[in-house]
Amino acid sequence: MTRSKFSEEQIVYALRQADSGTSIGDVCRQLGIAEQTFYAWKKQYAHLGVSELRRLRQVEEENARFKRLVAALSLDTHRLSEALRKTG
Repeated sequence: MTRSKFSEEQIVYALRQADSGTSIGDVCRQLGIAEQTFYAWKKQYAHLGVSELRRLRQVEEENARFKRLVAALSLDTHRLSEALRKTG
């Protein structure tokens, strides 16, 4: 997952602006994003505050790091088992 160029505060601010009555088109123009991006944020982060969103991103980054680590370790295990089978 790629890191957004927008901070957690900006995402929550955009969502709160739309909730307070500002048109979605104006919010998107102000941030320079597409409406699809806004609706994706709304679907994913509407119920979160700034601190919760920050924690969610940290957990997602940690999860991605663990997935890469598991993939690397499983590849090493596979290579070792292939080497043992060839020599044995």
